Amino acid sequence: MPARRLVVSLGMAVALGCASGKPAPSEAAGPKEAVDLEGIDQGVKAGDDFFAYTNGAWIKSTEIPPDRAVYGTSSIVEERTTKRTADLIREAAASPGASAEAQKVGDYFASYLDEEAIEKRGLEPLKPTLEAIAAIHDVQSLSKALGATLRADVDVLNNTSLYTPNVFGLWVAQDLDDPTKYTGFLLQGGLGLLDRSYYTDPGAHLEEIRKKYPAHLAAMLELLHVPDAQAKAQRVYELERRIAETHVSRADSEDVKKGNNHWTRAEFDSKAPGMDWAAYFGAAGLTAQSGFVVWHPSAIIGTSALVKSVPVETWKEYLLVRKLEAMASVLPKAFGEEAFAFHGKVVSGALQQRDRWKRAVAATDRALGEAVGKLYVERYFPPSEKARCEEMVQNELVAFAKRIDALEWMAPSTKEQAKAKLKALKVGVGYPDKWRDYSGLVVTRGDAFGNAERASMFEYQRNLKKFGQPIDRDEWVMNPQLVNAVNLPAMNALNFPAAILQPPDFDPNRTAASNYGATGATIGHEISHSFDDQGALFDAQGRLHNWWTPEDFAHFAASSEALVKQYDGYRPFADLAVNGRQTVSENIADVAGLAAAYDAYKASLGGKEAPVVQGLTGDQQFFISFAQSWRQKQREAALRQRILVDGHAPAQYRADTVRNLDAWYLAFAVQPGQGLYLSPAERVRVW
Repeated sequence: MPARRLVVSLGMAVALGCASGKPAPSEAAGPKEAVDLEGIDQGVKAGDDFFAYTNGAWIKSTEIPPDRAVYGTSSIVEERTTKRTADLIREAAASPGASAEAQKVGDYFASYLDEEAIEKRGLEPLKPTLEAIAAIHDVQSLSKALGATLRADVDVLNNTSLYTPNVFGLWVAQDLDDPTKYTGFLLQGGLGLLDRSYYTDPGAHLEEIRKKYPAHLAAMLELLHVPDAQAKAQRVYELERRIAETHVSRADSEDVKKGNNHWTRAEFDSKAPGMDWAAYFGAAGLTAQSGFVVWHPSAIIGTSALVKSVPVETWKEYLLVRKLEAMASVLPKAFGEEAFAFHGKVVSGALQQRDRWKRAVAATDRALGEAVGKLYVERYFPPSEKARCEEMVQNELVAFAKRIDALEWMAPSTKEQAKAKLKALKVGVGYPDKWRDYSGLVVTRGDAFGNAERASMFEYQRNLKKFGQPIDRDEWVMNPQLVNAVNLPAMNALNFPAAILQPPDFDPNRTAASNYGATGATIGHEISHSFDDQGALFDAQGRLHNWWTPEDFAHFAASSEALVKQYDGYRPFADLAVNGRQTVSENIADVAGLAAAYDAYKASLGGKEAPVVQGLTGDQQFFISFAQSWRQKQREAALRQRILVDGHAPAQYRADTVRNLDAWYLAFAVQPGQGLYLSPAERVRVW
């Protein structure tokens, strides 16, 4: 599943899956489906390549849809959820008794779909942007313009601010040193490509993208009838390349210790000269803040220096390009087509753009996510499903606590702190306890461009209002209709959105072994993120605090290093390997989560043997279900992209996590000499 177990920015959130629509029948009700037997490739030995064994036949018979760069189980669930959501939005908008909030949802969706109105307005919505850019004439006015574009729309997957006009991103969250207050985290940003590696790393694939990128930027400018577009696009590319050189790597970006840098307001002037920081923070509405956490100091320092050293005219060209890229979907059709031709086809490998109505659902979700989510859970997530998933979560928590007790290498004092953290973990299932208020967001039917701008500003202002307020541990960072889940180490909380809690990963018509193998591993994964290499640094209150004995942490670090080495050995391309350091947090959570899910599954049997279903033992059902939950095909460009920018290993290697559990070897009679075999001493046992 492409981003099912997401890592969110600042080491503050880390991601992943339970539901259908009726109570689960008891095991005594008779044989049930356990796994997809037809998808298994019997020509592959389980011990050689478990992903290929469990999914090989499906992979051979399945074509990736032309509008997808990645396709698998989660894609199917996402498509189902998108269709459901679109129907709900249309129904709400057409209902005479629709609430004001539901009407906003319908108007936003309809405006995005109304391509005729967008074409009719043409370039007129860009007039204020063009006027603002034209007014820039020196460093002070440039700094003011850059500050005015700051938004809380950071890319939580990559700890950056992408595809937006802002060179930095703002994340307002619980302070890591003082969990009683909110603070502002400033992140690196400003790149049109996905990551610094696209500008700096060697390789034929990246060179091809770099070659085509300036031509794409020129094409966007030409659509706006900008003269000398080629030369301007090349200057913008060179500026972005220089910004990229100031960025830290994806792996370093996830390092909490490297990111937790508190700067006073005055220190920006001395540590990062170049930007007129008074103008920047004033335009950003942040003058009342006495300090920030600078997550990426090199980017703040380096970009600030570029504000002074790079000609203002080049910065003006840059701001225009970034605006066109950010708003392409709500400008005349030619802009969106050009954006897809490059970002969709060249960078990701998709063959055609997704249907407009699907993109409209995604846009509406971004703008009014919880309003849409309220409609979704009323229809598709009854209280019985919430209760059923919460019970499964509790079983996993008990299993994890028992695993802590059983750790022979961990000191009693460390165990006590770990269990206190586990006990304080706040788990949200399905949807938030209180819904977000969208009454202040203005949505005008027929104004897709304006709606998008106002929604972005509304979200920014909502975040600014957190300053000075008590920490809200009930706040969700994911919409209920999102097929994903998240761990928030600083908040010591989990979110399991309703949309991920549905078949096939959690299905009342499948065996308990299968449900624990898929959704149970998801739950275990998220719990384990509180104890991965980054989450383990936070205490029960979410404070960045070392609660380990030196000996215990050294043992834990050694296990982490073994996992880094294991994943460094996966090489899907001759010129590109998985980055074990970059993916270590997710890999720890995969190993520990799968182990906890297995224990919870065994405990659920009450001492009995699991029934044999489809000729498979309970343990075989458990492990095959886990690997089939990672069923996925990717185009080469998409797979390369994931390896470069994602904190998650590719799906096929996540499925092979099983090689670290002793029970898997017994279930499939895995022998020395087979491809995935690890000696008992080599198997990584983190928790």
